[in-house]
Amino acid sequence: MKSPYKKLLRLISDEAGPTAVEYATMIMLVVLVCLTGITAIGQLTATRFEESSTSVQETIDALP
Repeated sequence: MKSPYKKLLRLISDEAGPTAVEYATMIMLVVLVCLTGITAIGQLTATRFEESSTSVQETIDALP
């Protein structure tokens, strides 16, 4: 059985942990940028639909 000290030294010297953290951070940033873009596009689209709906409604109301 290995001593806790040797396990701690192996964990500190192993570079797989920091690499996984770096990849997770990069993925988180990419997801954040994608969600921000999707939200912005969604808001613009909703605004355009509202403008179109208002315009169509005004045209219908103006008919004799």
